[in-house]
Amino acid sequence: MNKQRVLVARKVFDDVVDHLRKHFDVEANERDEVWSQDELIRRLQGKAGMFIAGGEKIDAALLDACPDLRAVCSMAVGYNNIDVPACTARGVLVSNAPDVLTETTADFGFALMMATARRITEAEHFLRRGEWQRWSVDMFAGADVHGATLGILGMGRIGRAIAQRGALGFGMRVIYHNRSRLAPELEAPLGARWVSQEELLREADHLVIVVPYTPDAHHLIGEAELAQMKRSATLTNVARGGVVDDAALARALRERRIAAAGLDVFEGEPQVHPDLLTVPNVVLTPHIASASIPTRRAMANLAVDNLIAALGVGPQAGRPPTALNPEVLARG
Repeated sequence: MNKQRVLVARKVFDDVVDHLRKHFDVEANERDEVWSQDELIRRLQGKAGMFIAGGEKIDAALLDACPDLRAVCSMAVGYNNIDVPACTARGVLVSNAPDVLTETTADFGFALMMATARRITEAEHFLRRGEWQRWSVDMFAGADVHGATLGILGMGRIGRAIAQRGALGFGMRVIYHNRSRLAPELEAPLGARWVSQEELLREADHLVIVVPYTPDAHHLIGEAELAQMKRSATLTNVARGGVVDDAALARALRERRIAAAGLDVFEGEPQVHPDLLTVPNVVLTPHIASASIPTRRAMANLAVDNLIAALGVGPQAGRPPTALNPEVLARG
């Protein structure tokens, strides 16, 4: 009996691919090339399933050109690159990888916020340039984190994990804005208080953005919102590029209308708005918030489990653990 064929769109751990090979005929991207959309469509011909890393664009045009495709399984938690309704309409199962990266991403988000508040990137660049000749009382003096007001925009799992670090580890006062307020039993251990977005922006000493990207969230933080923040405040974005208007943020940083920013995500990444590269008071990292080896392995393994189950093999056949459109499975 011929095995079903699947495509692994980016290079992942060898043992993860070997696990897939037990069940499928696998074409793997061993050279870790970033394929064009046309090349991706070409390689998907005759493939029943696809393992993606999170950047591949899965839209109606690709789906129509790949009629054999039955499952798209991503090792990322965000899925704004996938047209889920189009997949559902064509009977293609979609899955992501939530939960497994929560704590690691929260670690990184808090670290990025601290590096931003304490001006670590500016200070390191100063030292590396050989400019450190003497000490001065205000040399790279930044903002305290302990005891400050932590504002979280988006209080999902990652937002709550960041709040926990701030409240319990650093004695921070936690305020947050969500479309809906958390249940009291989730708020209470953090001492967290729901506020309007306007109050969040006005009151936060350190604003951390953790909302998912949707069309409604595009430029959720723009010129007007930045103008509401304290001049002494910092902004940290570990959500998705496009949630923050990067051009407006660069202007606010250059004009010192806010103190500093820490960014792990960018609109149009891997391109970065050139103005962000010329302001000193920003910490920039290349979308690595989940980049610990144990977490990346967990993400990849969950995507594999979803793919195996979605294509009807293995002990969880027909029951992928984190399907985004499980109604596809009910069609049989």
